Amino acid sequence: MNGCGLCEQQLEHGYLCPGCARATTERLDRMPKLWSALAGFLTPGSGTSPQYGRTRLAEAPLPVRENVLSLRAAGGIAGVLERWRAAMQYDRGWNPPAVPPAVERRVAVAARGLSMNMDWIVTEWPRAGEFALEIRDLERDILTIVDPEDPDERRRRRGTQIGHCVAEFEDGGVCGAPLRAYPGEETLTCQWCRTAYGPDDYLTLLHFQPAESA
Repeated sequence: MNGCGLCEQQLEHGYLCPGCARATTERLDRMPKLWSALAGFLTPGSGTSPQYGRTRLAEAPLPVRENVLSLRAAGGIAGVLERWRAAMQYDRGWNPPAVPPAVERRVAVAARGLSMNMDWIVTEWPRAGEFALEIRDLERDILTIVDPEDPDERRRRRGTQIGHCVAEFEDGGVCGAPLRAYPGEETLTCQWCRTAYGPDDYLTLLHFQPAESA
């Protein structure tokens, strides 16, 4: 058995669990829109992201925000997607992908090329986890600019991992997916197998946690 390359959930086959595969596909599909959205944050003072560090009085400010420009440049979002698309096609024995001249088109074409091959990536590509992780991190970098999230809201949405699901399947295997607690919810629900644990189950859940998670 393998572990999902992104969430480490145990898998009988493949390299990404269904949830992480779906999330990665959705991130790829959003990339062209996110690239376009960054245009509104190019000039200093646009958006709400803080500017870190100090500028000496003798220095003129940059006419654009460097982090936004880097993401929109050929080596930013487009570069990340194109490197992964080229690696995927190489490992499939295909010719290198053609690269359009315009950066906007490059983002769309590379994202689409990867999205269309997610079935193979999930089931056959040992680098699927590494790929999914970089795509997730890339989206987070973009969202800190175009949609900065309140820290309290982020904690609420992601929840707090408190262990692993101990539900047993008919074949004797244990689910093992990360189990998260969310503010205001007494019932813990596994996002993978949908097993629910109420307050009366907490001690049993703790007792059967793997040694490294207890």
